[in-house]
Amino acid sequence: MASGSAHLSSSKLNLGLLRDFYRREFLECIDRCMGTKALVWDDGLTGPFGLIAEYSLLREHEVDKMFPLRLGSLPPSNVQNVVFLTRPKMELMEKIAQNLHNEETRGGYNKKEYHLIFVPRKSLLCERKLKEKGVYGSFASVEEFNMGLIPFDADLLSMEMNEAFRESYVENDFTSMFYVAQSLITLQALYGTIQYIHGKGDCAKHLMEMMRRMRAEVSGKEPQVMPQIDSLLILDRTVDLLTPLLSQLTYEGLIDEIFGINNTSVKVPLDKLNPGGSQDAGETKKVVLNSSDALFAELRDKNFNAVGSIVSKKAKHITAEFDERHAAKTIGEMKQFVSKLPHLQATRQSLATHTTIAELIKEVTDSDPFIDALRCQQEFINGLETDKVHPFIEDCISKQEKLTKVLRLICIQSICNDGLKPKVLDFYKREIIQTYGFEHIVTLANLEKTGMLRPHGARSYQIIRKSLKLIVDDVNEQNPTDIAYVFSGYAPLSVRLAQYLARPGWRSITEVLNLLPGPKVEEVQQIPSALRKRRSSVSSSQSSTGDQRLTLVFFLGGVTYAEIAALRFLAQMDDVSSDFIVGSTSVLTGDVLLETLAGYQRTCSFELVQQDF
Repeated sequence: MASGSAHLSSSKLNLGLLRDFYRREFLECIDRCMGTKALVWDDGLTGPFGLIAEYSLLREHEVDKMFPLRLGSLPPSNVQNVVFLTRPKMELMEKIAQNLHNEETRGGYNKKEYHLIFVPRKSLLCERKLKEKGVYGSFASVEEFNMGLIPFDADLLSMEMNEAFRESYVENDFTSMFYVAQSLITLQALYGTIQYIHGKGDCAKHLMEMMRRMRAEVSGKEPQVMPQIDSLLILDRTVDLLTPLLSQLTYEGLIDEIFGINNTSVKVPLDKLNPGGSQDAGETKKVVLNSSDALFAELRDKNFNAVGSIVSKKAKHITAEFDERHAAKTIGEMKQFVSKLPHLQATRQSLATHTTIAELIKEVTDSDPFIDALRCQQEFINGLETDKVHPFIEDCISKQEKLTKVLRLICIQSICNDGLKPKVLDFYKREIIQTYGFEHIVTLANLEKTGMLRPHGARSYQIIRKSLKLIVDDVNEQNPTDIAYVFSGYAPLSVRLAQYLARPGWRSITEVLNLLPGPKVEEVQQIPSALRKRRSSVSSSQSSTGDQRLTLVFFLGGVTYAEIAALRFLAQMDDVSSDFIVGSTSVLTGDVLLETLAGYQRTCSFELVQQDF
């Protein structure tokens, strides 16, 4: 659960307001159930809700118990209300129905009231399913709580819809785009109308059309809030499929690749954090990762090769500060040291934690499998060895290495070669089906639908790579001068598009944009007339003082921590006059992205990602 939100207000846009908005709406929702309550949570919601309403706050609103939604029976509880909080998914309706049937059998059915809250919206199919199971009439109320963009950090918003990519690009289901449109309308209600909107991709176009209709419905009732976000850039994940497939090389990106960051926290082996302790083998400790930790805020966006020297300097600095106690001779000096002690102890604890995490990461990045896979990726993005079966991939398949590792490399090769020769593509398909199972016929078909895997076609990658300077030789990982440092020489295409939009504008890269999939979107939203004059005076004063504009970059289909790091770095560059807030349907890695497309698994599992290393 959230331990505080001061870090949410530390950037140009106070995202604490958004968190407070959702918190207030949620509390009003559960307060309509009068009396003591037990909340039954869909597992997929506990993490996101923990970022807006901590348990201590829920207790103040008569929440006595909280249970995970499971098949079988509900744990016994002496409460007046049982509130189910669930996403609109059919498999979850089965669990709810079984819970209610078992409650009736147990005899506690008539002593409680049952309530159902769908997040983010009700579903007619789910309601029909509950009616078929004979339990829909058991609910005293059926409501919806439209939780959209969750503030993860001062400059990061996520909807945690991990299957949005699959639904939109494989199943042609644009429900998630509707939720995004609603969330962006809510965002503008709190922070003012975003005047300039740019986008690229089919889903970006769908989203813009939905937002246009939603704004028309409230025409004349727009909130009179001074606009705080100057522009919105909407990017389909299909515009840049290569970046999420590459191995991230920033500190936070590697934590996500190796351990799996789930709602701003990661589980680290306790025996590594506390060597020599009495804990059980396999026990983990949850470490919160956000900018409230000053050391993590400094390390998170660095290329991993720069992390060691920073940690070493911090260790020496902390040791020197603790040694100051020996120099304290007067009562005043001792009092001054004691006042600094809690901060020093917290910093030392943070240093110990991140030193351990960095050591665990180094074990992976120094291993032959990681280095060999990285070398293979580097060859592909540089246009080498892309037009034939790669011996390293063939070797990985023969060793039955993790399927997501194999698929990532094949898809990278496909994208960098503008598709694979029929002979090469058929070989990979045959080997994967024979080695990993026939169910992966579906996986391969899904990859082809998204464009990650395809037969060889017109050459565009080489043109895009050269025109946008995606490959940067001799990149400085310690003191970078270009966003390419996040992949040690490759600049994320998505972030390069944001860079060109900021300056000199997309007109300078029209030919390249035409090579990328999907239409270009441009829209100017009218600001309420009462605010126009105030905005123009604020804009002129900003330009005279040199203040940067604020751009929201929204990724439809997921964003990686490496891209977020690159956008943060971009804001610090002298020739870019914009700060950035990042929004996304989810934060992901290449493994997580591919797992959502796999024929054997509908939902991605962070636990699975962690166990495989």
